[in-house]
Order: sequence, then structure tokens, then C-alpha cells
Amino acid sequence: MSETTTLINDAAVRSTRLGEAGAAWGQRIGASPDNAKLTYKVAGVGVGSVATRISSGKHQFTVDEPAALAGDDTAASPVEYALGAVISCQVVVYRLYAEQLGIQVDDITINAEGDLDVRGLFGIDETIRPGFTDIRLAVNITGPESQERYDELARTVEARCPVQDLFSNATPFTTVITKV
Repeated sequence: MSETTTLINDAAVRSTRLGEAGAAWGQRIGASPDNAKLTYKVAGVGVGSVATRISSGKHQFTVDEPAALAGDDTAASPVEYALGAVISCQVVVYRLYAEQLGIQVDDITINAEGDLDVRGLFGIDETIRPGFTDIRLAVNITGPESQERYDELARTVEARCPVQDLFSNATPFTTVITKV
């Protein structure tokens, strides 16, 4: 089954689903604030030269690197998936808050660019971060609202997007190594 046959791209259906989800979460959290705390679990196994097969519930996907980084170039790289994660999270949060704020969004497209200096990755220069040094998003929204309303929506999304928060703020990170 292709992705386009499983996705619903109907504004009325989307509006209903967003409203129902928001109401349901409001009830869950109202019953107990602990219901707001989620834990996501994803697993990965190395395959090919440097690729990884990721499993998340019933979903699976591959992450690889281009040949210049020892990969087989069978899939997007980890940093490309990271940019894709921020884009997809932004789309969700734009649609969620557009619904809540009563702002009509007919279509949304987002392009991301991230700058990365591989001297940090390869340990060539210890003063350079191995991660992105800058990320730029270009959000294109179509709809009947004023620029001011879409700017209001953008400020709300920037403050509420979980994946953007990962890039913008330090998150505690723990690693446990087990020899099996």
C-alpha cells in the first residue's frame, strides 16, 4: 500500500480529528497529569556497511550514509532524518495550533537546511561541534489569513514543537554499554 493511499488529506476530516484528539488528551490529562507523560521506544540494528534498520512499533525504516561517509547510500542519513523529524513535527504542531487558534491553513510545506562541519565528526578539530551549527526552516503556508495571524501561529509553533525543542535546548542523555 502506498503512502498516498493511507493518508487523509481532507481539511474537514483533519479538523475533526485534531479536535477529537485535543479533547481526548484534555480529558486524560485532566483525570491525572501523569497521563501526559509519554515514553517513546525505538530500536536499531546495524546492517550493511554503516546503515541501521530502525523499528518503531509496527513501523520500520532504514538510515544510511552516502558513499563519502562509508555508506551504501540506500537511505537518507541520520542528519537528514533529523531535519525530516523537525519538519514533520512542525507540520503537526502548525496544524494542531492552527485548529486551536482558529487560523485557516490550506496547505503547508517546509524546507530545512542544516550546516554541519565534519571536522567535528572526524575529531579533526575538537573545537568544532559534531552536530549542526545552524538550521534554517522555510515555512510556506497558503490560506486566507493575514501575515500577522500566520506570524502568531509561527511563534506558537516555535514555542511548542517538541523536536525543535530538542535542537534548541540541552536534553539529558544517558548511554549504557552492555557486552553480549
